[in-house]
Amino acid sequence: MSISESTARRYELQDPDVRLMLLVRDDDAAAFEELMLRYQRRVVTVLEHLVGKRDLAEDLAQDVFMRVYRSRKSYVPGSRFSTWLFTIVNNVASNARRSLARRKEVQVTNAAEQSGSQPADPMERIATAASGMMPTRQLDKSEMGSIVRQAVESLNERQRMAVLLSKFEEMSYADIAETMGMSVQAIKSLLSRARANLKEALQPYLQEGTVP
Repeated sequence: MSISESTARRYELQDPDVRLMLLVRDDDAAAFEELMLRYQRRVVTVLEHLVGKRDLAEDLAQDVFMRVYRSRKSYVPGSRFSTWLFTIVNNVASNARRSLARRKEVQVTNAAEQSGSQPADPMERIATAASGMMPTRQLDKSEMGSIVRQAVESLNERQRMAVLLSKFEEMSYADIAETMGMSVQAIKSLLSRARANLKEALQPYLQEGTVP
């Protein structure tokens, strides 16, 4: 799809990360390093929740940034940089899952609880938001984080990706739609089903303190 000059200019003016990527296009190594610093942890975190393995997520993140670097010469801003980047993340994660499925190595496991988890962890943030749903019981933070993590990981791949982009990256419906190659209406429906599934999964815990 061709991107008009006015669209490219608009995103260049609005998004500082687009301006960095344009410097990368001109072979500015420092700009590439800056983009990696800004996004590496976020990319690894999203990938970890998509593929379920930290070490694999770190390998895939390297693949993501190699793709960014290799495609720099053809880069034309047609969206926010984060939308463009997470489109690549989504594609890399999908390819990895297909590869794992072919080798019958897919596992549904709880992501290991990392000691000293970082505040930017999306599950932590979702857990914090979800804690407001539970007025009668004082939550143990790590326990709630683990329960929410399990609930999110029980979603199907598309629902999980949409939730992560919505809650972690705070993307708009339009940006999530572009990232995942779906219509805005389809994304709204997807997120609605995901929220319903999360509510159903968390209901026993929220009402009775029963661990799923």
